[in-house]
Amino acid sequence: MSGDPRTTRTSEPGVLALGLPDPVPDPSLPARVRIHEVGPRDGLQNESALVPVEVKAEFVARLAGAGLRTVEATSFVHPKWVPQLADAEDLMPRLAGLTGHHPGLRLPVLVPNERGLDRALAHHATDVAVFASATETFARRNLNRSADEAMAMFDPVVARATAAGVPVRGYLSMCFGDPWEGPVPAAQVIGFGVRLLEMGCAELSLGDTIGTATPGQVTALLAGFARAGVPMARLAVHFHDTYGQALANTLAALRSGVTVVDASAGGLGGCPYAKSATGNLATEDLVWMLHGLGIETGVDLAALAATSGWMAGQLGRPSPSRTLRALLGGSA
Repeated sequence: MSGDPRTTRTSEPGVLALGLPDPVPDPSLPARVRIHEVGPRDGLQNESALVPVEVKAEFVARLAGAGLRTVEATSFVHPKWVPQLADAEDLMPRLAGLTGHHPGLRLPVLVPNERGLDRALAHHATDVAVFASATETFARRNLNRSADEAMAMFDPVVARATAAGVPVRGYLSMCFGDPWEGPVPAAQVIGFGVRLLEMGCAELSLGDTIGTATPGQVTALLAGFARAGVPMARLAVHFHDTYGQALANTLAALRSGVTVVDASAGGLGGCPYAKSATGNLATEDLVWMLHGLGIETGVDLAALAATSGWMAGQLGRPSPSRTLRALLGGSA
C-alpha cells in the first residue's frame, strides 16, 4: 500500500503537483509550527499484533526523511504493560545513525520511572518524556497510583535527566474530559501542569486523551495557563480525533499562540487504558491545514503520505486520515 501522491489514477495531475493547497497566510497565526510526531510510540502502542522492530526502525527513518525533526521513537516501559514497545533496547541501536543524516533530528522516548530512565540513558537517549494524568481515575488505571503519587515518582526522573543534560517533556493526559469522571476542571489541569513545569519539564503537552475537547475549551484552558504565568512557548497540544474536532482544536491553540502540535502519521493511535480514545490527529491532515495557512513545517507532504501509506500496508488496514486517502486513493 504505497504510491506517489503526486499522481492519481486519472489523467488529471495530482493536487500537490498543481500547487494545492493554495497557501493563504494569516498574520495572526505563528509563521512556523513544530510537529511532534508520535506515530512510532503513541501510534503503535495500541496495536494488538506486534510490529517487527525492523518495520519500526524503517518507519522512524522514513518520517525523518519526510522532514519531521521530532519523532518520538519508543517507550522504556515494562514489557508487561505495553508489549508492543518491549523491543525498545533492540530499536534504539537501529536508529543511532539517523541524527547524523538528519541535522536537528530529535528522537525522544517515554520513561515511566527511574528504571525506565536508566534504560533510556544506557541507550544514549537525548530527550525523554514522562506521562502524568490530570485525573485521579486515569492515574490509577494507567500508572497504578494516585495522581499525586505519580507526580512524586516523576520528580527524581526529571531531576536526574535534567542534571544529565537531557531535556524532559511532560505529558498531561485527560485535560478536557475523562471517561470515568466526565468534565475535568481547568484549574485541576493547570495545577498539575504547572507542577510538571516547576519540576523541570522543558515542555508540557496537554492531551485530549478521549477526543472530547472543543475549540472553546481549548482557548479557555490556554488562557488559564497564561494567567498562571506559563508562556505559550512551553506548551504543546495533543488532540485525538474521536469526534472530528482535532483540527478545529489545533487552530484554536494556534490562535492562542501555541507553536508545537503533536500528531501521528496516518492517524495511528489510541490508548490501551482508555477504550474511548481513538486515533490521534493525523499528521497528514495537520500538514495540509498548516500549509494551506502558509505556516512552515519543514515537512514534505508527498513523502509523508507515502510513508503513512507504506505503514498502512504493514498493518494491513486503511488509514483513517482523510488527507492520506485523498492523496493516495485506494492504496491508503
